[in-house]
Amino acid sequence: MTIDPSTSSSAAQNAVTAVDIVLEPDATMIQNATAANAGLLKNFPNGFALGDEHAPHMSVIGGYFYTSGLDETFAAAAKVLASEKIMTWKLTAFKYYYMPLKEIGLGGISVQPTADLIRLQQELFEAIGKFMAPASSGSAAAFATTPANPEINQPTMDAVATYFAAHRGENYTPHVTIGVGTVAYLDELLAAPFPTFTFSPAAASAYQFGNFGTAAKLLHSFTLTQ
Repeated sequence: MTIDPSTSSSAAQNAVTAVDIVLEPDATMIQNATAANAGLLKNFPNGFALGDEHAPHMSVIGGYFYTSGLDETFAAAAKVLASEKIMTWKLTAFKYYYMPLKEIGLGGISVQPTADLIRLQQELFEAIGKFMAPASSGSAAAFATTPANPEINQPTMDAVATYFAAHRGENYTPHVTIGVGTVAYLDELLAAPFPTFTFSPAAASAYQFGNFGTAAKLLHSFTLTQ
């Protein structure tokens, strides 16, 4: 188990931290997500590039967690993740999607939900749900920011507050966010044929959410078994 000694450095001042427990994809997904992200940046340069502060990822369970309980949260999640052979799973990316935000949209690559993913999500909830804070307790202070991205928009705060309740079990919609573009560009992207591909998870981590629900700050890296 690896716990970042700075886990609480930015969050310690806040009673609540916006946490996302994610599966990080292999090179196949990263290559596809990065290529799509490059197109979005040409269309909308004010968006964000995938990278260290916007790590490509697939959220499994996220929400507001009590900062004082983060070490316990990660220890409990680690036991669940270590019991699964996650890196052997074969997942299928099958379409683009986007969430409209007025004239722009937040785009992503949708992944077919599987029994394994749904089971993992439920097992994680059973292990760490008791450490979750009420949805109403979250604020911009719960998120990671940088000088380049100093603000958290309201749609992001709302999405994190309702994420797990709205994307649980049969409603789970696994995806990898690819960036921000204009609605017109994203409509064109969705209208074009999607080259379906398979990939596998390569790692599991906990991140502090950033603006647009990005995986902005690494809080913890979990040990997986093959």
